[in-house]
Amino acid sequence: METLSLEAYLKEFDFRLQKYIPPPSDWTPAEQAIFQVPDPYRVELDSAKTMQFAAIRYAFQRHFEHNSMYRNFCLEYGISPPDICGPEDLEKIPLISDHFFKEHPPGRDFAAWIANIFTGELPRITIRQTQPSFEEVIQAFNAAGLVIAYSSGTSGRQTVIPRDRRTYNISEYAAARSAIAMSYPQWQYNMSGYLLMPNPFKTNVYAGKVCQVYFDAIEKVNVAIDRQIPAHIVRMAMSNEKGFQPTLIRFINRLSNIRMIDRIIHWLEMHEKTDRRIIMVGAPFLAWAVMNRLQKQGRRFDFGQRAGIVTGGGWKIYEGQRLPAAEFRRLAQETLGIQPEYCLDVYGMVEGNGWMVHCPEGHYLHLPYTYYKGMVLDNNYKPLSYGEWGRFAFLDGAALSYPGFIITGDMVRMLEHCPVCDRPGPVLEPEIRRASGEDMRGCGEEVRRMVSADIGGPNEQSGLST
Repeated sequence: METLSLEAYLKEFDFRLQKYIPPPSDWTPAEQAIFQVPDPYRVELDSAKTMQFAAIRYAFQRHFEHNSMYRNFCLEYGISPPDICGPEDLEKIPLISDHFFKEHPPGRDFAAWIANIFTGELPRITIRQTQPSFEEVIQAFNAAGLVIAYSSGTSGRQTVIPRDRRTYNISEYAAARSAIAMSYPQWQYNMSGYLLMPNPFKTNVYAGKVCQVYFDAIEKVNVAIDRQIPAHIVRMAMSNEKGFQPTLIRFINRLSNIRMIDRIIHWLEMHEKTDRRIIMVGAPFLAWAVMNRLQKQGRRFDFGQRAGIVTGGGWKIYEGQRLPAAEFRRLAQETLGIQPEYCLDVYGMVEGNGWMVHCPEGHYLHLPYTYYKGMVLDNNYKPLSYGEWGRFAFLDGAALSYPGFIITGDMVRMLEHCPVCDRPGPVLEPEIRRASGEDMRGCGEEVRRMVSADIGGPNEQSGLST
């Protein structure tokens, strides 16, 4: 098949994702910075700096004017929109800890909490229950047109982010565009895919919800976890709850998840006999479980250049064991025949709409610097220079329905530009870890905890270096 030019490649992508793109006359500065640029990782630095400032300043003014909670927070710091005059002032914008988004009360008070952190005018929300559950509150907001999703840490407390449909569409488009631009020219609409996450149409867990765009970006998608996953199941998994019900749930999951790995291997067997391109997207743990099973069986595939893996959400395999991304790529080459440049990881989070994607050349995580500003902070939450380890924070111009100016619990090192490829923007070094005292969290960690008891064990042959 003839290779499309980058322009034609992205034009085809935009055609497939038309429903995510609002009319150009309505674009905010962040949308201009996302929808107008050909390749989000190859924008000339001066132009990108101008776009980034416009996007983030617009978002800051929007939240200051239409979110009383955030406005009062800013006034405590003595900061308002007139103080943000140029790119050098962006670091003055008050940052919210990611802990804030999990400190919500139960029942109807939870609904009031969502309303208070939401920016803009809410649609009419109808909650019929007197004592609604966590999931019932979220379902009521989503029934009114919002897209509220949650993620959890090991404490079992869910991080909740209230996206309106516009913010959700921006985030979905940006995620897909970032991945397919970085993997040019591998993407084709008529590929076959396997989603190694929960079905996005059957869950409010962000691990699944964020992958809805996958079903629009390619023609045929199979789903690994194709069942309803209510909040209490995620909570049990993340907090390791004991008792009869959690034990029964884990036993039932074990039976179904062993079959899940068999289904994925059968799918690989089927496509080994075709010339169709394939791509697996989702939790590294599930891809590893497939490769681990193949190793135990003494089997391998050789998909070569017609297959790829895009992972996201964390690299923990078992308690106390972490799989380095480079080791994952080696296993993919040995068991599936997939070349390392076609194994890319995406770093993102439920609180943000910026997607950092591995470059194929060096596997550094490139920031989408036209609308999203990453920062590294010291122990006093002051910005550090490039090349120093610290806590990751970001200013997100694409977050229109909640203030996306957030300090995370991740420890990173940011470089001014990639030391391997020629893309001009900043990068994060590939290995990211949680800060001391922070919950283990992330999409991949949720999936791992839901199914890890079912697939192998730390003492079995795995090809894992520890």
